[in-house]
Amino acid sequence: MFRDRKEIVVMKFGGTSVADAEKMRRVADRIIAVKNSGKDVVVAVSAMGKTTDNLIGLASEITDNPSRREMDVLLSTGEQVSIAILTMAIHEKGYSCVSLTGIQAGVYTDDVYSEAKILNVKADRIHKELKAGNIVIVAGFQGSNHNGDITTLGRGGSDTTAVALAAALKAGYCEIFTDVDGVFSTDPNLVAEAVKKHSVSYDEMLELASSGAKVLHLRAVEFAKKHDVVIHVRSSFNNSEGTWVMDAGKIDKRMEKPLITGVTYDTNQVKISIFELEDKPGEAARLFGKFADNDINIDLIVQNVSEKGLAAISITIKNEDLPIARKVLDELEQKHIEIDDDIAKISIVGAGMQSHPGVAARMFKLLAEDGINIEMISTSPIRISCVIRKAKAKEAVKSLHNGFDIE
Repeated sequence: MFRDRKEIVVMKFGGTSVADAEKMRRVADRIIAVKNSGKDVVVAVSAMGKTTDNLIGLASEITDNPSRREMDVLLSTGEQVSIAILTMAIHEKGYSCVSLTGIQAGVYTDDVYSEAKILNVKADRIHKELKAGNIVIVAGFQGSNHNGDITTLGRGGSDTTAVALAAALKAGYCEIFTDVDGVFSTDPNLVAEAVKKHSVSYDEMLELASSGAKVLHLRAVEFAKKHDVVIHVRSSFNNSEGTWVMDAGKIDKRMEKPLITGVTYDTNQVKISIFELEDKPGEAARLFGKFADNDINIDLIVQNVSEKGLAAISITIKNEDLPIARKVLDELEQKHIEIDDDIAKISIVGAGMQSHPGVAARMFKLLAEDGINIEMISTSPIRISCVIRKAKAKEAVKSLHNGFDIE
């Protein structure tokens, strides 16, 4: 439709990769090298360094409860700085390049400010620029809704932008450049024995991302799985091969699935316990409906056994959703509500556990041996998560990683 297409490569660079002018020049060299190999290049870029945090801090000096719409307008400026500076760096090296905001790149989202989901990417403008011989630099993390308002995709949303662009452009794969060498079995800054994975399945990566691993945005993995986009997570500071995230069927089947792929932890959690709920049909629907209406995602749920016709439910949510959750709880007019932000979620993930009984028992035994009490438990076929005290999170990670002999 647009031309005889060359191979299109989609690259994404995170905030640490473009944190200053010198790093911008290095990224520009890396992009130019791919262009010189005869491929078309589209790049999604995050805000520089701590820009987003600084903008959030600026807003907090004005108000404790900013409009989500206006926060999106504010935070989107970080990526616009990045794309302009990176484009200038490429121009300076003698190459044709153009920067596009999310709106200009045709990224359309729903209406949920600060956590918008991409509905469609209309890539006509990108194809036009590629046909003209330009490298295309796109602002990650942002798009626009049906009203033309700026929306943002949530922390790490530039990953999702890149994967969505790769899907729309039918790129062979999407390269996510970051400050680590790939996907590790756990945080390598915490556990020296952490192992870099050659490949992980979409399902494993979804569980790792939802359980606290910050190497990839959860919705980026969801989008990749839905549209079968292969992701290559690799370092922006060396040329080493990273980790391939793909359909399980494409992973070398000669390699037996490891029992546990990774151990994750998430300290950005709040536990809310709601007591004296009437134990009757519709009460849970009423409660969770109110959270859903306010765009609050609930992670773990535990309901206690009913006594005297009354039940108690404990849930976990992200810490940043607590102010809105408090308003929802005020509307419920429950007699007894407890909020606990001194918790962490610890998880083990691995497709291999499907065929190995006793994994949960082993996990609980390892935690017990270290005197770590479990307060909530949640499972899926390839994940087991426990809520514990926040102060015990790092100790639990080390114990589980060593106890399962992850390789």
